[in-house]
Amino acid sequence: MKRPFFIIIVVSYNAGDKLIETIESVKRQSFPGYRIFVKDGMSTDGSIEKLKARYNVGYTDDEEDKDLTLMESCDTGIYHAMNIAVANLGQKELKTGEVPSYIFFLNCGDTFRDENVLRDVHDAIIDINAKNGTIVPSIYYGDIFDCSTGNRVHSNPKIDDYACYRNLPSHQACFYDERLIYNNPFELRYKVRADYEQFLRCYYREKAFTSYIPRIIADYEGGGFSDKNRKLSEEERKEIIKLYLTGAQIRKYDMLRVLTLAKVRTKLAESKVTSGVYNKIRSAVYKMKEK
Repeated sequence: MKRPFFIIIVVSYNAGDKLIETIESVKRQSFPGYRIFVKDGMSTDGSIEKLKARYNVGYTDDEEDKDLTLMESCDTGIYHAMNIAVANLGQKELKTGEVPSYIFFLNCGDTFRDENVLRDVHDAIIDINAKNGTIVPSIYYGDIFDCSTGNRVHSNPKIDDYACYRNLPSHQACFYDERLIYNNPFELRYKVRADYEQFLRCYYREKAFTSYIPRIIADYEGGGFSDKNRKLSEEERKEIIKLYLTGAQIRKYDMLRVLTLAKVRTKLAESKVTSGVYNKIRSAVYKMKEK
């Protein structure tokens, strides 16, 4: 089987109609070089039956939608499901000079922003790789549109120690070189922040190249597990950052966070009334940093 340029992993459990909505946002893409892998945790709400009927998956090989693979099995949660999906992709080792696939995790309820997302990301990756002269393990990322506030959330265009401390791009905006994902499964002891730890591991230990693509990648539904478990999220963040930054760096950034009124800024970013203005200001600051 030809290696797809993109592999879109969707994990689901009793997702209802959101599963079809998410899959359809991939199916509408103008760029054809993708494969969808759905890992379902044995849903009981009829969502998988709807998926099978709509796309003829889960029956015989002759009937299956060749762009979509469905796997049904029990799991212990979203990160475990993602690890199972990656382990069952069946990709072969890259040959010399072969272009890797880029893996993207699209949660049920989240959708690609428009039909040209994959086309634009593909073109950006090809252009950047051509300029670099080599294909190194990379993470490409863009922005998201937060449906809960109705505003674009701009990602930090430069990944550095301070960005890793507090302000990484949303997981729903990141395309990972498959070599990074295969070698760095999610650490399951983290219930909310495993994606954060994985990004830092790829960046610091694997020396992954990171590159910002200035376009909205996905419409993010919001209200997910991490949003509902903020105390645990912050506890895990503090534990994880100690693995990758020095004590001196953490104390410095802790103080900077207090001085820049981080808690106030978080409230501004999450309010439907103030989030638009806040994100415009943050975007302007990021552009200044680029210069």
